Amino acid sequence: MKNNNNMRAEIYLRRGKEESLLRRHPWIFSGAIERVKCQGELKEGEVVDVFTRSGEFIARGHYQIGSIAVRVLTFEEQEQIDQAWWNHRIAVAYDVRRTLDLTDNEQTNCYRLVHGEGDSLPGLVIDIYDRTAVVQCHSVGMYLSRMAIAEALRTVYGERLTAIYDKSSQTVPFKAGLNAIDGYIWGHAEKKANIVLENGEKFLVNWEEGQKTGFFLDQRRNRELVRHYSKGRTVLNTFCYTGGFSVYAASGGALEVCSVDASERAVHLADENMRLNFGEEYPHEAVAADAVEYLKHIGDKYDLIILDPPAFTKTRSAVEGALRGYKEINLRGMKLVKDGVVYGVNIPASQINVNGPYYRSEDPRYQGLFQDSNYDSSHYYSYKQLGVNLYRTRALEVDSYDVQICDAASGETIATFEKVVQIV
Repeated sequence: MKNNNNMRAEIYLRRGKEESLLRRHPWIFSGAIERVKCQGELKEGEVVDVFTRSGEFIARGHYQIGSIAVRVLTFEEQEQIDQAWWNHRIAVAYDVRRTLDLTDNEQTNCYRLVHGEGDSLPGLVIDIYDRTAVVQCHSVGMYLSRMAIAEALRTVYGERLTAIYDKSSQTVPFKAGLNAIDGYIWGHAEKKANIVLENGEKFLVNWEEGQKTGFFLDQRRNRELVRHYSKGRTVLNTFCYTGGFSVYAASGGALEVCSVDASERAVHLADENMRLNFGEEYPHEAVAADAVEYLKHIGDKYDLIILDPPAFTKTRSAVEGALRGYKEINLRGMKLVKDGVVYGVNIPASQINVNGPYYRSEDPRYQGLFQDSNYDSSHYYSYKQLGVNLYRTRALEVDSYDVQICDAASGETIATFEKVVQIV
């Protein structure tokens, strides 16, 4: 039953378009909307109520201009988006991290508190660096709510939090004309670069001037994986940024590590982080160079190569060129890494349709190792548009395979790895 005492704008869906919302999908696309009822002009970032064609309440969320018209905040009609609601959502996110042993861990004081839709807060990222929270808004609605978010953080963390930094200038929609400026919205940190701990490893993080929120906290599990498989290996970390994978590789017992990035500043920070953890004597080489060009000249020196490129595209129109770039660096890396070793790659896919490039082979002999997190983890998929198929030939362990790497177009064998652990 419709009950809109606050005279919010009302959005009515086309017949049948509520099906995904009944499954709790947090987005409403513009094509699903039949009509809008509101007093005056509907402004981007407003909280709107969403109804089925027959007038039944189904969701409440932030309105935005674009293909995603509403990012859902709640499916419960009785839930008002007020300060108590924000406090509750941040408290729930905190409790999840507490159960993961992140909030009171002597070995880790930096972690992602809020990860968008995963925490029922679409368009919001919050990273914790010891006693500072860094807020990054990806929607107008979240940006307009940032002070309520800050208040919720203060309520949940109390004296454990001394500063909240808003870093949304590069992530809010440009066309919204918000003129967002990064800065502290509560408290202040004494230094720009601060030392934080992740699984006992030390990192200098500068959330004011660094990429994203200062450190790629969502790569924590992948860094742990690198540490696990680095013992006795020579490691190349391309697109290294501040050297997260490099530090974990050295911690895991790598014989030597080379960190490569096009940014001299990033390479300097990677070198600082290595010295911070291992002193001056550890065999670490820091190279400021284009990673793709660097791969052309290394021979077969390395037996663990990490490719963690930035997003090659921010727009759909550039996806084809981006995929060619991913294909080039992956083919080059696969050809260069020694036989019988580990090869790891991350594919930034914010503008790539995950339903298109992936496919499932029913034949167990041809199950690729590029894994799609949207599917059950027991199945593996090939990243078809990269032009590379990964053929599993014989299972050795639960997480280890003999793999033949072939070009998808020509069928030409690129390399044979006796023990590929996993493509990350």
